[in-house]
Amino acid sequence: MRSRNPVFSRRGFSRDNGYAGFNAAPQAGGPAVATQANPYAQGTQGNPYAQPAGNPYAQPAGNPYAQNPYAQQDQQFGAPPQAPPAAGRMTMDDVVIRTGSTLGLLVVTAALAWALLPVDDANIGRSYGIGIGAALIGMVLALVQSFKRKASPALILSYAAFEGVFLGVVSSVVDNRIADGAAMQAVIGTMAVFAGVLIAYKAGWIRVNRRFYGFVMAAALGFVFLMMVNLLFAVFGGGDGLGFRSGALGVVFGIVGIILGACFLALDFKQVEDGLAYGAPREEAWLAAFGLTLTLVWIYLEFLRLIAILNSND
Repeated sequence: MRSRNPVFSRRGFSRDNGYAGFNAAPQAGGPAVATQANPYAQGTQGNPYAQPAGNPYAQPAGNPYAQNPYAQQDQQFGAPPQAPPAAGRMTMDDVVIRTGSTLGLLVVTAALAWALLPVDDANIGRSYGIGIGAALIGMVLALVQSFKRKASPALILSYAAFEGVFLGVVSSVVDNRIADGAAMQAVIGTMAVFAGVLIAYKAGWIRVNRRFYGFVMAAALGFVFLMMVNLLFAVFGGGDGLGFRSGALGVVFGIVGIILGACFLALDFKQVEDGLAYGAPREEAWLAAFGLTLTLVWIYLEFLRLIAILNSND
C-alpha cells in the first residue's frame, strides 16, 4: 500500500470501481449473456461439440477474498486465498497512532531546528546549509522506503526527523526574514486543506477512480517537471529561472501546487479506506502514515512558498 504523493508509488486495490483495480472481473452467479437473439448460438441436442451450460470459468461463490490483494494463499497445496488473521489486520487506530508518531517527530525536530539554528546574518549560511543537507537525506530515505516492498518504521521515522530539520530552518527563514507569522499561517492553511478534503471525501463529493488517479498523476508529473526545469534555469542562469516561483506566475503555480496536494490527500484517504476494507496487515499502517506525512509536507511547503511570494518586496 504505497503512497500516492510526489513519490508516485502505491499498491492498488480492486474493489467496485476503485482506482487501481478498476475493471473487476464478473462475479460468479451474475447474469449470463443472452443467446436467444444470437443466430450463432448452438443447441445442445444433436451437437456433439456443444459446451455445457453455464460459465466454465466462474469462480466458486462464497469467497470474499478472491480479489483481495492482502489475501494469503497456500502455495504448496494451491489452497484458495484466505483472509489474514483478524488480530493482524490494520485498524484505524493503527493508522492514527502511526501517523501521529511520524508527524509528532517531524514537529519536534522542526522546533529544535528553529531554536538551535539561528538565521541571522552571521549564521544563516551555516543554518541553511544544514537544512538543505537534511532535506537531501530525507529525500533519499523517502525514495528508499518508496521502493521497498514492506514498510520500515526506522526509515519512515528517520525521514520524518530529517525532514523536520529542513522544515524548521526554511520556516524560520521565511518567518523571520520575509513574512512575520508565515509559518503559523502555513500550518493553519495545511490543516484547513486536510479537514476540507476529509469532509468532502467522507461526504462522497470526491470520487477516487481510474480517471481521477490518471489525471492527478499526469498533472503532478507535469508540475514536477516544470519545477525542475525552473530550478535548472535558476542554478545555471541565475535569478528566478523561468519565473515559475516568483511574481504573479509564482502565485498561480503555488495555488496549483496546493490543489495537487489536496488531490494527493484524497488518494491517501482511499488508500486507508481500501486497506481497512480488505484487511491489510497491520504494518501497512506505517505506509499510510508515510503517505499522509509526505502529502502534508508538500501542502505546507506550497503554502509557505505562496505566503513568501505574496509578502516579498521584490
